[in-house]
Order: sequence, then C-alpha cells, then structure tokens
Amino acid sequence: MLTLTYEYKLKLTQQQAKQIDHDLEVCRRVWNHALRERKNWIASRKCPVNACSLVSEYIIPADAPYPSFNVQCQRLTEAKQTNPDLASLNTQALQQDLKRLDQAFERRHW
Repeated sequence: MLTLTYEYKLKLTQQQAKQIDHDLEVCRRVWNHALRERKNWIASRKCPVNACSLVSEYIIPADAPYPSFNVQCQRLTEAKQTNPDLASLNTQALQQDLKRLDQAFERRHW
C-alpha cells in the first residue's frame, strides 16, 4: 500500500509569529509552575520531621492537598482572574498542559 503525504509550510505574519511565541511562553510558565508546585509538595514530605533542615527544605503545611490535576486546574481558574497573560490564552490549552504533566507523573517510576 502506498501512503501519500503532504507537507505544508506556514507563512506567518509578524503579528501571528509574535502571538504564537507569547502563547508558547505562557504555556511554558504554567507547566514550570505546576511542576515546581508538585516537586515542592513531594520534597516537603520525603524526610522525617526530626531530620529535615529548616534552611534547605521547602516546608508546606501538612494539611495542604497534593497538587493534582483538579487542584491545579482550580488554581489556574483563580489565577486567570488576576493575571492578564493567563487570561489572554484559551483555558483548554492551559489545562491540556496540566493534563500532560499529570500523565507524566502517573507514568513515573520512582
């Protein structure tokens, strides 16, 4: 069987290229913030209370929930109210970034 493929090259205007760069930058920031939030939560619970260094460990309250996909989506909704960069992007695009991060954490092998 012969598979025929086509390749199309986008010819973006300067305005479109600028908008795409902005959107990708905002998505990168959301991903990095969500990743840091999860890593900090894990780091705050990996050592015994009597052995943690108060200087080098990031301490999160014990009753703070794990920053799961649903929790981070709720926080994203709240952040979109105050941050114009987040408000300029489609919610589904940002939630898809959080979903991919959540799937990466589900597949991890610790």
